[in-house]
Amino acid sequence: MTASFNHPQQPDVSFDGGDLDCGNGLLLLIRRHIDPLERGGLLEIRSTEISVDEDLPAWCRMTGNELVSFIKEGRQRSFLVCKGQLAERRAAPAQPPQQRGGIELVAVKPLTVYPAPATAPAIRPLSVMGIGSWPRPRWMLQAVHEHMEGRLDDAAFHATADDAVSLAINAQLRAGADVVSDGEQRRDSYSSFVASRLDNCQLIPLTDLLPLVDDPEEFERELRALDVPAGDVRHPAVFGPLGRSRGIAVHEVDYARALTKAPVKVALPGPYLLTRTMWMECISDRAYDNREDLARDIVRVLREEIACLLASGAALVQLDEPVLSEVVFSGPANQRSFMCGALGAKGDTPTELAFARDLVNAVTQGFPRERIALHMCRGNWTADESKALSGNYQPLVDTLGQMRVGTLFLELATPRAGEMEILRSLPDDIRIGVGACNQKHAHVESVDHVVAHAEHAIQLFGAQRVLLTPDCGFATFADNPLNSSATAEAKLAVLAQAARILRERHGI
Repeated sequence: MTASFNHPQQPDVSFDGGDLDCGNGLLLLIRRHIDPLERGGLLEIRSTEISVDEDLPAWCRMTGNELVSFIKEGRQRSFLVCKGQLAERRAAPAQPPQQRGGIELVAVKPLTVYPAPATAPAIRPLSVMGIGSWPRPRWMLQAVHEHMEGRLDDAAFHATADDAVSLAINAQLRAGADVVSDGEQRRDSYSSFVASRLDNCQLIPLTDLLPLVDDPEEFERELRALDVPAGDVRHPAVFGPLGRSRGIAVHEVDYARALTKAPVKVALPGPYLLTRTMWMECISDRAYDNREDLARDIVRVLREEIACLLASGAALVQLDEPVLSEVVFSGPANQRSFMCGALGAKGDTPTELAFARDLVNAVTQGFPRERIALHMCRGNWTADESKALSGNYQPLVDTLGQMRVGTLFLELATPRAGEMEILRSLPDDIRIGVGACNQKHAHVESVDHVVAHAEHAIQLFGAQRVLLTPDCGFATFADNPLNSSATAEAKLAVLAQAARILRERHGI
């Protein structure tokens, strides 16, 4: 490092970004260094890139951090940034600032031998279950944020999460659910959490992506439309070869199974969703030539994880692929969309659907189909139905039918999903998880309404193929639950009452 700059305050951490600009990796480095600091912590950023003079102050304004001072000596620039506001700063540390260089990559160690699946309780016809997420208590949300920011260690975080998982599972069992999940209590969202578990991947706030998109003004408008502050929504960024040196969700299944003998399901973001989410030309192209290269590693880590989940006794592993609806129901090819965080540009619809099908089939190849499922919906970040995508399953039904999964969990309670009859062409050996209540609405559906809806599905698919679920999770994004835990429990209880009536009616 060069000689220190005479800032008015002593930085806690300092790093040199060289000639990187904000749209080409510098923000990733900044996030890497500032996240572990406490509020009021000071970060010195050194740079020789002239565009940072304007871009960094703009980033500070967007993210609510304070630019304390800026010094320039020749080409060398030094920025002192406070995490949050300087008024929040505690007494300055006695030790000199820690100086760091770039991001250290973790060596990738593929799993060479897959463990064999363990036995798991069978999931009977007309079983009731949630899709995955469950509203988190306020104290759990606080723990999620403190853990992501480095202010809560792993042991304390998981002790807190264990309590939240116990509450979520007990609520599902009280409601009469046949299959339970841990409610995704440890996750910041249904998909981006993988960045905190995978090697050479990191979570960054959506606001950090502004310099990376083709149309920043349009992206800003999309961010303002969110029901939760964009700075609280984080996005996975890949800065090196993906690796899985620890489990993604195995620990979730292990703890859930310790609490109940009921079948346990677990959801993972699907390979197409992760590829669309993680492929950002200005960051991920440092490790991969194209998104197909990235996809191969995504397939590998998901296969490793599924093998370990099945070996841990997961009764059902669900791949979440909601972005499939973005492919067919949103704008033209090469248009970016916030839908499910899939910011990467896409190709034409047939190409994307074939790519998604092939990725899913590559992930599921060789695993027992009856224990693999796929879920899709039309967007679950807002309770406002008008902001979510709309369209029937006609453009998707062939692709869904070609995927090597045993169950499809489909949004079918909302009118936005169209007619259920379109799904009759699906193969007879695929179970249909029928969305029978709307997780977006506080109104709890009547038992008669659910029975009639489910009976319609039974007449189309047969009682042996039908499962009953909400349309989607109750809290897909941790900070933005669509309903309270009490309402979620009440909705599951109605599904369970309807299932009892239908089992008696159909002799199951």
